[in-house]
Amino acid sequence: MAWLRRHVLSVVGLLVMGYILVPNLVVILFSFNAPNGRYNYEWTRFSLDAWTNPCGSPGMCEALGLSLRVGLIASVVATVLGTMVAFALGRHRFRGRAATNLLIFLPMATPEVVMGSSLLTLFISLGIPSGSTTILIAHIMFCLSFVIVTVKARVASLDPRLEQAAADLYANEVQTFLRVTLPLVAPGIAAGGLLAFSLSFDDYIITNFNASPSSVTFPMFVWGAAQRGTPVQINVVGTVMFLSAVAVVGIAQAISTRRARVV
Repeated sequence: MAWLRRHVLSVVGLLVMGYILVPNLVVILFSFNAPNGRYNYEWTRFSLDAWTNPCGSPGMCEALGLSLRVGLIASVVATVLGTMVAFALGRHRFRGRAATNLLIFLPMATPEVVMGSSLLTLFISLGIPSGSTTILIAHIMFCLSFVIVTVKARVASLDPRLEQAAADLYANEVQTFLRVTLPLVAPGIAAGGLLAFSLSFDDYIITNFNASPSSVTFPMFVWGAAQRGTPVQINVVGTVMFLSAVAVVGIAQAISTRRARVV
């Protein structure tokens, strides 16, 4: 009991993490299943067929490719714009700054059904046909707020004395930004970019409002497939995405630990 009292927080943390990871472990396990019917809900036998033929389900790889393209472009654009807005809000005082901060939170607080239908109304009134372009615009819009909030928090935590020290060493504004400010803010920018990509890749509701029948993203494909049957290849894609995210976080943590040891 004494050991449990000393390590109660660690035990609770491990239990919570285990509870959170259970669905991911189920996805990984059933990516090696060979179901008898159309639905991959019951374990039948071990098989590597889905891994050797990931595009075996018609239309899945096309939907996955569209989601990856939209996610990459939306995350890059939202990260660049969001970083600039975060620096403007975090470093400068201007008229309308408080109102801008309020407006940034509106896309995060607005229900996705409301946002998706509003964007659809806007695109129809402007005469913009639904498709990959409207999906991309919608994703950039709702990812932007998350990037701004993430990068702004990093900018607010910077010690201004570091930039003052660079100026004392005769560094101009550009050199100070590139060699001092940007490396310090880079973790926040990377976190905002990864968050934007995950939100874009995972979105269904807003995408469904603004997509055309020919522009089917991966979440839309999964939803449609669930009505007819769930191919094992969906679990394969989920496993690859999950392991890729773990690898990115692990590499970033290893780099951070190595830098800390060098310093």
